[in-house]
Amino acid sequence: MIDRRLNVLRVVAACGTVTAAAEALKFSPSAVSAQLRSLAGELGVPLLAQDGRGVRLTESAQTLLARAAELYTLWEEIRGELGDTDPDQIRSLRLCGFSTAASALLPYVVAKVRDVHPQCTVRIIEADPEECFELLLAQQADLAVVVATAALPPRTDTRFDQQSLLEDPLDLLVPAEHALVGRGSVLLSEAAREPWIMDRPGRTHHGLVLTACANAGFTPSVAHESSEWDTAAALVGAGLGVALIPRLARIPAGDRIARVPLGGDPTPARHVLTAVRRGSRRQPAIATALAALADVARLRATKPLPEKET
Repeated sequence: MIDRRLNVLRVVAACGTVTAAAEALKFSPSAVSAQLRSLAGELGVPLLAQDGRGVRLTESAQTLLARAAELYTLWEEIRGELGDTDPDQIRSLRLCGFSTAASALLPYVVAKVRDVHPQCTVRIIEADPEECFELLLAQQADLAVVVATAALPPRTDTRFDQQSLLEDPLDLLVPAEHALVGRGSVLLSEAAREPWIMDRPGRTHHGLVLTACANAGFTPSVAHESSEWDTAAALVGAGLGVALIPRLARIPAGDRIARVPLGGDPTPARHVLTAVRRGSRRQPAIATALAALADVARLRATKPLPEKET
């Protein structure tokens, strides 16, 4: 119902370039540029200006975007009210989230939504936290589960509704015969002299581990890099180092490794959020999914920690 060219402008503003916006929208760059030229022509104001080899938003575009946020919020609220009148017409729900959420949380949500709305097709998209917000804005996803990082939009961003879901503790992953195994908890600083297995630089978990180690008073000595939990677990099991792994992460059995819970203040953890487009929280399928996420978060909070993986 809202001019789709307006959302194209919003995605260009969020992604920073026409090319990146085109990728998020599943359009070609030329199609994005054509839609913005058409919108500018109808409004009679320039929306993009050349800035070196790139483009920047004009003051008119910034004004339009500020008012568009109000418009989209109202439209999402209206859709929620319409869904309340006829919930059987809900046809689809698209969930996105980082890898651990996609495996440990979202399958439960899919089952719950299908139970409440059997006619609804539910799709899961695995994506990094920053990409999740691009998917929401591009209307390629309806609900995101993300790890809080400094790179994400602030909680005050009027385009999104972000809420805390759970604290996911980081456990120290060590070989099964390591001296720290068997203790109720340890301080991260006790692993300061260990060789470390880290995620690759620039990825979310890499930054979380660096921050946790800095808070514990040391910089980890990186021995190996791995972007997959099962690879990291295999390297730890082979005695090549230690790693930090989220409590939610599933690791394969048979690698002779142990999770050791961490203590300290603060206890290393990652903060997990839900995010939807502002105004959409009451839409029936989204409301059901958010309630299911709250349920599974409570269940996960009481799940005991396995000491060893053998």
